[in-house]
Amino acid sequence: QKSFVTLHVGAGTFMPVKEDNALNHPMHSEQIIVDRTLLDALIQNQGPVIPVGTTSMRSLESMYWWGVKVLEGAENPLFVEKLFPYEEHSPVSAREALVALRNWMGEEEQLVGNTEIMIFPSYTFKVCKGLITNFHQPSSTLLLLVAALVGEDTWKEIYQEALENDYRFLSFGDSSLLLP
Repeated sequence: QKSFVTLHVGAGTFMPVKEDNALNHPMHSEQIIVDRTLLDALIQNQGPVIPVGTTSMRSLESMYWWGVKVLEGAENPLFVEKLFPYEEHSPVSAREALVALRNWMGEEEQLVGNTEIMIFPSYTFKVCKGLITNFHQPSSTLLLLVAALVGEDTWKEIYQEALENDYRFLSFGDSSLLLP
């Protein structure tokens, strides 16, 4: 099944990580717009969720954290701070978080929220089980996301293959299906 979500990507997404410690890299807040139909489809989905693009992946994972915030009674559940996913939380399945979010939204047709989520190695994916994406430039947060999904050694092998075979990089380049 195909569904859509909108993430208003800012220039900060493409800003190279210049900090020695990537955790100090500033992540800009980006707006996400989610239709009720997408939430319903995700809740009913029985198979793996494999987004097309890192922005879709960040949006889907942020929706999970919105649901966690609803369950935790957060004052502003529709905002994911950069390192919120790395804090200690009670275990919540993807379905539980998405159902909580869907119930919280009631009869609204859309949710509009924000995310600063930074996905890097050590992140545990909650919704997404793979990714279709292009090849990203070195020192980018998008490459950190890829490394978080496939592993720190595996991403290097994948990118070495791309370099040796003249794959095209960046937004209009070649793409790949990445599965952990």
